[in-house]
This record gives sequence, C-alpha cells and structure tokens, in this order.
Amino acid sequence: MWYGESEANVRDVFDKARQAAPCVLFFDELDSIGRARGGGAGDAGGSADRILNQLLTEMDGVGKKKQVFIIGATNRPDILDPALLRPGRLDQLLFIPLPDKASRISILQAKLRNSPVAPDVDLDWIAEHTENFSGADLAEIVQRACKEAIRDTINELAVAEAEKAAQPEDQKMEIEVKPMIKVKHFNAALRDARRSVSDIEIQRYNMYAETLLQRRSIGNFSFN
Repeated sequence: MWYGESEANVRDVFDKARQAAPCVLFFDELDSIGRARGGGAGDAGGSADRILNQLLTEMDGVGKKKQVFIIGATNRPDILDPALLRPGRLDQLLFIPLPDKASRISILQAKLRNSPVAPDVDLDWIAEHTENFSGADLAEIVQRACKEAIRDTINELAVAEAEKAAQPEDQKMEIEVKPMIKVKHFNAALRDARRSVSDIEIQRYNMYAETLLQRRSIGNFSFN
C-alpha cells in the first residue's frame, strides 16, 4: 500500500457515510486502528499513528446534523488511545459481559435453527454447563456436535449400503438414513470444549465495568 493510501481510505469511508446519512459506521476490533499512539514498535513510518489521526479528524468533522453515528467494538479497551474517548467522539461507553444462561440458550437456538436436533437434546442443560462461554465458544460446540453427527451418518450409510449389497436384487430396499444431532454428539463436543475467556480476563473486565460505572470513562484506567 502506498504512503498515505490508508488515510485516504479512512476519508473515503466517512465521505460515503455522509452521503448515505442517516448512517451508522461500525468499527469492529477498534483497537486495530485505535491503539494508543507513540508505540513505534512494528509501525513502519508511523502509519498507525497517521491512520488514527485521520480517524480522529474525520470524527470531529461529523457533526450531529450530519446524522452519521459511529460505533466501535473492542476486547481491549485498555490500549485505546484516550483521544478516541473524549467528548464528541466515542464518549458513550457500554460494557457487554459474557452471555448469561438465557442468552446462551438463545445463541444455541439460533445456531441450531436450521439443523435437525433430536427431541431429547436439552439446550437448558447445555447452557447450564457452559457458564462463562462466549458466543463464539458456543458456536464451536454446535459445530463440533454437527461434525460428530455427520460422521455417524456417514458410518450408518456405509453399513446400510453394505447390507443392501448383500441382499438379493428383488429384496433390496431404499436406504433411509436421516442425519440427526443427538445428545451423544453434544456430549462429545462438550468434552473437548474450552473457554476462550479466562477467569483472570473476566475479573479484569468486571473491574473495568465497575470503573466505567463510576467514571463513565476509561481514560485513566489500565489493566494490570
């Protein structure tokens, strides 16, 4: 990428947002471009600082009348540049904790909406045993359970095909094997399931949430 091209891309994004107003600009993984300036390590020519400076300039240029609303998401609020959080920029901060039990059930239901699930699968039980699992962790459990079900279905088809081949031609019947995600598949998936957020990280984020309630800002807050 040529010198200055990244900054031009930032300007282009905001220009398009103004033209499409009312508009919402959502920056996922905001820390990737909003990291505190002055780090220097691995930043060839200070490109990260220039991109952030351009972002701040564009945010200042979006007035309330422009109807361009900016939202950012990050798992690392401690490394954001304080300038991003000043009044008029990203000054309204929300802490979103890991999903509670009801939310975990909803996530599992959403992930399994188009999948054949055995009637005896208890999503309430699965949610009960996945405390402090993130949405991505739950999605991985569902994916693993689906793979287990597919393996079983393939094996059942192979057995059925072998049995059919051994039958006389006039006695052969159509093979009917319906894939189904069963309790044993979820048990296998849960056996290997791992949380992506550790207890130490949860404690840090809870500390951040408490600080946020007290100060409504994280400008002076750091994870130690």
